[in-house]
Amino acid sequence: MKENVFDVLMYLFENYMEDGPEFHPDQETLATELTQAGFPKGEISKAFSWLEGLAALREQDNRLPLCGRADALRHYTAQEAEKLNPDCRGFILFMEQSGLLDTRTRELVIDRAMALEVEEIALDQLKWVILMVLFNQPGQEHAYALLEELVFDEMQGHLH
Repeated sequence: MKENVFDVLMYLFENYMEDGPEFHPDQETLATELTQAGFPKGEISKAFSWLEGLAALREQDNRLPLCGRADALRHYTAQEAEKLNPDCRGFILFMEQSGLLDTRTRELVIDRAMALEVEEIALDQLKWVILMVLFNQPGQEHAYALLEELVFDEMQGHLH
C-alpha cells in the first residue's frame, strides 16, 4: 500500500485531533506511533510540515492582507486550476456562497490544498482539507460542524 501525506493527515485528524487546535503531542512519540501504523517516515515528516504550515497561518491571522470584497469572484492561477479541478473550485465557491467560508478562510484552504504533494486533488480530499482548516480556525465551529455533517453523511451513503 502506498500511503501519501494526505493519508497521514486524515489518520491524524480522525484519531488524534479530538482535543482541538490546542492538541500538541510529542512529535517523536506521534511519529513512532504513525510508523507503527504503517506510514512511511518521509510522509509523516511531510504531514507534520503541512500541519506546521497550517499553524503558522493561524498565528498570522491578523497579519494576513484582506482578500478582497465578499462579492468578488476568485480567479485561480494556472497551477491552482490544474490541481483544483472544476468540481473542487465549484465546491469552494458553494462553500463561500453558503457563508461557510469567508475570503480569508478560502485562501487558507487553497494554500493548504496547494501544499499537498499531489497532482490533482479529488473533491473528497478537498472536503477533508476544508475540515482541517476550519477545525484549526477560532470562530469557525459552526461552519466546521455543518461541513463535518455533510462529509460524514456522504461517507455513510457510500458505506451502505
